[in-house]
Amino acid sequence: MSDPIVDKIQSHPKYLELKRKRNSFGWLLTILMMVVYYGYIALIAFDKPFLAQRIGDGVMSLGVPIGLGVIIFTVVITAIYVRRANGEFDELTVAILKDVSK
Repeated sequence: MSDPIVDKIQSHPKYLELKRKRNSFGWLLTILMMVVYYGYIALIAFDKPFLAQRIGDGVMSLGVPIGLGVIIFTVVITAIYVRRANGEFDELTVAILKDVSK
C-alpha cells in the first residue's frame, strides 16, 4: 500500500530540488571534513618532525594549534550546514508542504 500524500511529495519538483541540493551540499562538506581530518592524521603519521616543532620558547608544539584548527573547522562547517538547513532547506520544505496540502 502506498500513501498518496507521500507519493505526491516524492514526485513534487521542489522536493526533488531539495533532495538534490541537500545531498550535494552534504557531500561537499563531508569531503572537506575528510580532507582536513585525514590530512591532519597523515601529518601525524608521515611528518612528525614538522608537528613537533616548538612554537617560540614554550613547550607547545605546532601540532596543538593545527589540531585545534581541525576542531574549529568542524564547528564552522557544522554551523554553515545548520544555517543553510534552517534557511534555504526549511523554506523549500514549507513550500512543498503548502503545495501538497492544497
